[in-house]
Amino acid sequence: MPVTPVPISYDLATLWAAIIAIAIFAYVVLDGFDLGLGILFPALSNEEERGVAMNTVAPVWDGNETWLILGGGGLFAAFPLAYSVLMPALYPLVIAMLLGLVFRGVAFEFRWRAGRLETRHRWDLAFFGGSLVAALAQGMMLGAILQGVKVEGRAYAGGWWDWLTPFSILTGLALVAGYALLGAAWLLMKTDGAVNAHARRLARPALLATVAAIGAVSLWTPFLKEQYFDRWLNWPNILWVAPVPVLLVAAAWQAWRKLNAGDDHWPFPMALAIFFLSFSGLGISIYPQIVPGALTIYEAATVPKSQVFMLIGVALLLPVILGYTAWTYWVFRGKVRAGQGYH
Repeated sequence: MPVTPVPISYDLATLWAAIIAIAIFAYVVLDGFDLGLGILFPALSNEEERGVAMNTVAPVWDGNETWLILGGGGLFAAFPLAYSVLMPALYPLVIAMLLGLVFRGVAFEFRWRAGRLETRHRWDLAFFGGSLVAALAQGMMLGAILQGVKVEGRAYAGGWWDWLTPFSILTGLALVAGYALLGAAWLLMKTDGAVNAHARRLARPALLATVAAIGAVSLWTPFLKEQYFDRWLNWPNILWVAPVPVLLVAAAWQAWRKLNAGDDHWPFPMALAIFFLSFSGLGISIYPQIVPGALTIYEAATVPKSQVFMLIGVALLLPVILGYTAWTYWVFRGKVRAGQGYH
């Protein structure tokens, strides 16, 4: 029997889905640790600790958001139908996220120029608030997409507040906890002395909260849609997906052991592994859908000629972004101490 070839449009849609997934994951882990640092900011003891903490991310934080632009722009260009459906469903959360990122970015720069300590504390509050709002909005967007949006024909047919549900609130809090873990593990890797000891104390409850939140989301998700239940709990699918939660528990356990052993470097890679495995679980749940229950990546994709044209641009720009990012982290490697830093 002759094998039916896969249409090239299918291959391109899958490739673009992979590119967007990589961009989103890169944003989550790279911008996640400096959002987590902002979430932990009020827990730091004094002005010196906050200054050291900010100096650990000062050279890299704005470059991290390049991946958000690539992910959002890729969705708009490669899957315009999905973009036109998801954006109206998530407008309040997108606006909240962008405002949070603006407040955080402005506070990051202006707190260094504040002459009075009282004024600096206001900018600290803006930095914390912006980081918290951005992280919460991102997590709630994930929850809103997972639970599904109402689509009629080729347009969003739901209401302004459909995204606000107990499940989306749970996913929002889960991402806040996860970002706090990344922030604490980053500080642990990049500092020593009092800041390092404080980061270790903060990392333990952040790790426990993250694992508990992931467990709650994972138990809830299969009951949102029949597809999710089939992917995770029906036989023999359960055999193929079981390594994901098993490896996640192993990564969390290893992070806990390294924290208690006084290791500075391994908790951060283990936190990244937790995020990667969680992200993999998300892909298992929804692929090949891009709007769960409504649109697949093939139905939402633009025409092949446009995908090929954009792919040429990505092929030229992606190595530049990767090279710049790697070079920046290499140049600013090592511990950051009081009195040293970008500002």
